[in-house]
Amino acid sequence: MKIGLTGGIATGKSTVAAMLVERGALLVDADQVAREVVMPGEPALEAVASTFGQAVIHTDGTLNRKALGEIVFNNRQRLMQLESILHPAIRNRMQQQIRQYEEQDPRQLVVADIPLLYETGQEELYEGIMVVYVPQQLQLTRLMERNGLAQEEALRRIGLQLDIEQKRSRADWVINNSSSLEETKRQVDEFWKSQDLP
Repeated sequence: MKIGLTGGIATGKSTVAAMLVERGALLVDADQVAREVVMPGEPALEAVASTFGQAVIHTDGTLNRKALGEIVFNNRQRLMQLESILHPAIRNRMQQQIRQYEEQDPRQLVVADIPLLYETGQEELYEGIMVVYVPQQLQLTRLMERNGLAQEEALRRIGLQLDIEQKRSRADWVINNSSSLEETKRQVDEFWKSQDLP
């Protein structure tokens, strides 16, 4: 069984992913894969260099994230260009990893941790979607505390993602992470039992 795991920024997605892995799930992490596809020698890095110029590549051949960020983050069109290179590369690599896991152990749960799962239209790739949820006010407070952000900047970052209430309403399973860690664990256990996982 393969499921997509998502949520909003600072809702506790990584915490829930770790709990699922503790119980035996196999994890494919979109953020990790995003770093892998821009390693030296990867086709996606070559495409980024030819699109944005050698200024985005360090002398050692690695991606200069700061230089690239300065180009794309204030220019919607350039950001879309970058996404059109990276998103297919990330998606393909993730699907390869998922297939390998499924071949190794068809009975095991495979979890794809994808922050922008709904935003990039990937829900159809999975048998179900789990959303890690907290109400937006708590999400805002946690993000400000975690990243040391002013309220305005934290709200801007939250606003870049689909509203958490919409994600919650579209989910097959919701893990409400607004209480204690024990309560989150209890919900993960409940999910695990309900799927009759090994």
